[in-house]
Amino acid sequence: MLYINPDNPQQRLIDQAVDILRHGGIVCYPTDTIYGMGCDIFNQKAVKRLYQIKGRPKHKPFSFMCCDLKNVSAYCSTFA
Repeated sequence: MLYINPDNPQQRLIDQAVDILRHGGIVCYPTDTIYGMGCDIFNQKAVKRLYQIKGRPKHKPFSFMCCDLKNVSAYCSTFA
């Protein structure tokens, strides 16, 4: 388990979390109300594992986070 101090984050721990994600791992992170779980959305094995861990039906999609609104267009498309 990693604890990354939000006021003084250690780069070594951030790099370790990134490495976990790059290798198909699942991470938990605090939100304002609960803990969230996440993975690399481009890694199908990781996404399948997240569905298993959460016991979520396959027809219910997950939400994902982007760093800003400009970044959303890389993952979404609009329909006319």
